[in-house]
Amino acid sequence: MMQELREKPKRALVVAVQLPHVSDVEFDASLTELRELAKTLGFEVVGSFAQKRARFDTTAYFGAGKRQEMRRFVRNESEPGHVQDTLPGSEEALRDHVSEMDARRHDADSDDADAGEPGSKRPTDGRAVVKMAKREAAQAKEAAEAPADPVSRRADVILVDHEISPMQARNLEKEVGCDVMDRTMVILEIFHRHARSRAARAQVEIVRLGYMAPRLREAAKAAGPQGRQRSGVGGRGGGEGQGELERRKIRDRIAELQKELDAMDVERTTQRARRQERQGLARVALVGYTNAGKSTLMRALTGSEALVADKLFATLDTTVRALHPESVPRVLVSDTVGFIKNLPHGLVASFKSTLEEALEASLLLHVVDASDAGLGRQLAVTEKVLEEIGAKEVPRIVVFNKIDRVGDAAAQAAREAALRAQYPGCQVMSARREGDIAMLHEVIVSFFRKDLAEAELFLPWSAQKMRGEIFANCEVLEERADGEGSYLRIRGEPETVKHLSGQFGRAQT
Repeated sequence: MMQELREKPKRALVVAVQLPHVSDVEFDASLTELRELAKTLGFEVVGSFAQKRARFDTTAYFGAGKRQEMRRFVRNESEPGHVQDTLPGSEEALRDHVSEMDARRHDADSDDADAGEPGSKRPTDGRAVVKMAKREAAQAKEAAEAPADPVSRRADVILVDHEISPMQARNLEKEVGCDVMDRTMVILEIFHRHARSRAARAQVEIVRLGYMAPRLREAAKAAGPQGRQRSGVGGRGGGEGQGELERRKIRDRIAELQKELDAMDVERTTQRARRQERQGLARVALVGYTNAGKSTLMRALTGSEALVADKLFATLDTTVRALHPESVPRVLVSDTVGFIKNLPHGLVASFKSTLEEALEASLLLHVVDASDAGLGRQLAVTEKVLEEIGAKEVPRIVVFNKIDRVGDAAAQAAREAALRAQYPGCQVMSARREGDIAMLHEVIVSFFRKDLAEAELFLPWSAQKMRGEIFANCEVLEERADGEGSYLRIRGEPETVKHLSGQFGRAQT
């Protein structure tokens, strides 16, 4: 089930059950998001199915009628009236079917009599009619259970907008006639394809393996005892089933990957400590919903070549770059993996080390897509994930990005006014406008400068070689000179200023 989807044709159905507590707006937004996830996987969405129900069907997620409708669509069949739709499913239905056939037979005999043609070739007794009905029923059942023709079928995979059980997925797959992926599996497949670093790949594989384990159990139940190995004296014992063997391999692989991650965690902790020693604690982390424009903003703020793509989860590995143009203190900006509604809990836990960039930052830029009608949902999901990783108390600035996508100038102005009124202190901007980037740059620098110290240093002409160190670690606000040396008014980290003032201080504020 978890094989590479690149080998499959890329036609997908997006399907979902709407429960009573889910509003139409929220339901439509979730389906739209699943279509975007399908786009990220390279699928072409060819249709969608929705059903309002009080609860999910425990057997196959959808109700029986909707499953038949989906099956007809996938198989590119006609509307109800097809042989599979009249398939007798009970003794009562079979009797009705027999009666209908018997009536048709009598009508046909009458027609033959009127035409002067003998009707002797048609069965005239009830047992023959029952036998014919059973034969037709068997043929119809065989046709219904046969796999859909891969050439003529309309869809190759069904994307379900919920996490469903292995049994539900297997039954839906069997009844409709094509592969089924639930929302969790779709997200895992995207993470699997986009992960680049060793840590990200290991984290994704752990969650994928954990997801596969219960589905292997369901597959083993469906396969029955055929796959059980022989053991014991004379090979008569029950032995280890194929499913049990696969699950043991999964447990061993997860343990192996976890050891690798533990070793990488130690390495990353050491690297972060060295970075902090060299460059202080001025660190900003971009967080927010996937595809909110974080990577575009990262590129604009740092001048880096961060990946920019109009796809969900284009960024999975944390990137750290210096704010550009550089400031005092020197600010490091990190781009983190995007959040999403119903992000699999295992992924939140596995990516905690990646999201620790947000936990260790001094300031969070919470990036939100201002053009999204469901931006309240974006805010709520991000807040929930930040709380899960323990970053709820980190200072943050809400940045409403993509305001240029709202509409014309009047629509943009109206949306900006509404956002500023509802979220005081927020920044409303577009990462593609230089003026907006310059304004955000100044906001970031001002945040880190509020705790800086200032002092005036006197640097004798004999100590001018220290200018390089001073300019590298502090912002020089003013400089003047006389016959004895130069006077520098500086601003920087309190510890750095204190150290320099001890060597060259004349005055301090």
